[in-house]
Amino acid sequence: MSWRYASPSRLESSSSEQTTGRQLQRVLHYSMTPCRSLQGLRRSDCVLHDVDCDEVYPGIYIGDAAAAKNKTYLRMMGITHVLNAAEGCRYGQVDTGHSYYRDMPSIRRNNKDTYFRYMGFPMVDAPTTDISRYFHVAAKFIDDAISCGGKILVHCLVGMSRSATCVLAYLMICRKMSAVDAIRKVRLRRDIRPNDGFLQQLADLDMELKRKNLYPY
Repeated sequence: MSWRYASPSRLESSSSEQTTGRQLQRVLHYSMTPCRSLQGLRRSDCVLHDVDCDEVYPGIYIGDAAAAKNKTYLRMMGITHVLNAAEGCRYGQVDTGHSYYRDMPSIRRNNKDTYFRYMGFPMVDAPTTDISRYFHVAAKFIDDAISCGGKILVHCLVGMSRSATCVLAYLMICRKMSAVDAIRKVRLRRDIRPNDGFLQQLADLDMELKRKNLYPY
């Protein structure tokens, strides 16, 4: 009888065909983010510039409004793309836009100029917000940034719910991760807390991708 090792995430996925928001809540609750040393270059840079920002996947940063508005910090980090998941002037939103970044320079990468790009979604952090309408648009924008050798900051107000949900959707759609694996991957680098409605929409996306056989298992 042959025996093959299966990772915990694989066992969890195979043991339950139906992905639910409640299941993702449990994964989020039990996936701990390691303590981050302030002695590291990137964290010390964050402290110096009074921003909260973490690289959660190569070339992908999740941060807060302060990181998005600090253009000196963005230049220093080599950020070429910004995705604002909280665009607007209402409470809980971040009032940047294309015009805010008009003075951001292009960056030379791979022997070609990478021009600064911005995209914004006018969302509020509420369980009733339909963030799923932006999943594929966000995934493509993030993927375009990485594909051209750039770096992208995905942010909302505090960098825990709206922005994190967009990055999770990217990992699921473009990197073929299950919702469970995507959450665990990001939680290794940053404390994220998508609201219950967003988690359910990620669970629905997970089921959609499974039905289309877009996962490698």
